[in-house]
Amino acid sequence: MSNDMIVAIGEALIDFIPDKTGCSFDEVGAFSPKVGGAPTNVCGAFARLGGRARLLTQLGDDPFGHKILRELEGCGIDISCVSLTDKANTALAFVSLEADGGRTFSFYRKPSADMLYAPEKVRGEYFDGAYALHFCSVDLGDFPMREAHMAAITAARSRGALVSFDPNLRFQLWDSREALKQTVTSFIPLADIVKVSDEELEFITGKTAVEDALPKLFTGSVKLVVYTCGSGGAYAFTKKASAFAEGKKVRAVDTTGAGDGFIGSFLWKLCQMGIGSEKLADVSDAQLRTALGFSNEFCSISVQSAGAIASYPDIRDYEP
Repeated sequence: MSNDMIVAIGEALIDFIPDKTGCSFDEVGAFSPKVGGAPTNVCGAFARLGGRARLLTQLGDDPFGHKILRELEGCGIDISCVSLTDKANTALAFVSLEADGGRTFSFYRKPSADMLYAPEKVRGEYFDGAYALHFCSVDLGDFPMREAHMAAITAARSRGALVSFDPNLRFQLWDSREALKQTVTSFIPLADIVKVSDEELEFITGKTAVEDALPKLFTGSVKLVVYTCGSGGAYAFTKKASAFAEGKKVRAVDTTGAGDGFIGSFLWKLCQMGIGSEKLADVSDAQLRTALGFSNEFCSISVQSAGAIASYPDIRDYEP
């Protein structure tokens, strides 16, 4: 079996997208449910481009959980490793959109089903044929799912898969900013690829310039750092190479899931280029530029419509 599958672990939830932008929550007239959750979105991007994707999570045995299962299956995501529980409900996130597509969130997860996903549920065979394991920070709090992440990282590495980490900070889900920072900095060294946005860099590293932050990010197993600046483009760095690709200027309707789409499409492109964990440190400037450009294009299409997975282009959108 070829190693061409992405496995993601973490939250799957319903994003409730408002019916109008540029207003506060109390001015919204209606919300539309869209499947989301950062690791889920990454699987969706990978699958939309024709790759194989598998999600490790837990949903409530409720209408929202079943909606997510139906939609993920419809997107071609392997849901055979998704658990259902009656101990907690599926997570919900209500989104408020600014005029420029920027977002604020209100989460309903105290706890949610994904938080209770236990490490015993993670099996080594889930990573057979895996190119990469991807995870974020939302489900790294002090609950069972954190230990499930540790089990997944160990299993992925034992199968030769690379490990990708996008902190994807959500401050309102943590009791303290310091706890979030300590958690993120403890998981960075466990990854091969780390993606950080311009809004997250200073919080995580204490530095405002990415060049100054790199020594703090190149720790442990980290071989590649991806730094995204929204419409300002994206950078990638290894210890030997670097690249920049300009962002495409479009009118953003909804940026929900844009960063997830970026890293999902970036991992897909690396996989297509045959750049696995053993080749990652030796990737060239040109290869990095190609992958960044591909993901910028992916995001420019995504942000022009609402939702995350629902807005992602498939590979045919790249054809002339």
